[in-house]
Amino acid sequence: MQDYRHLKVWQRSHQLVLGVYRLTGEFPTDERYGLTSQIRRSAMSIPSNIAEGSARGSDSDFARFMHIAMGSAAELDYQLLLAHDLQLLEPSVYQELAGELTEVRRMLTAFSQKLKAHG
Repeated sequence: MQDYRHLKVWQRSHQLVLGVYRLTGEFPTDERYGLTSQIRRSAMSIPSNIAEGSARGSDSDFARFMHIAMGSAAELDYQLLLAHDLQLLEPSVYQELAGELTEVRRMLTAFSQKLKAHG
């Protein structure tokens, strides 16, 4: 078992979650149990699955959790697009978050491929 906090992909995804929380805190209160909650849940799922996968006994188990994290990242991608299209996110803020998410997705893919090569 490795300490997930040392993994760059976890660190980057954790920073993404912090940014998502800050920005969704500015959403209208009537979205608190709707889109705000969904965006936060999807974002939080990414580093959570990395952390859980790192505690598993094998690279193949870890790779499975990375795959789940990638699914959560795809879900977050759509939810951010929806928030942008509903004009809950300024275009520049959306571009910044989308760019950060793209980088996290790239890192998840690379790390997952590395795990599969070892497993």
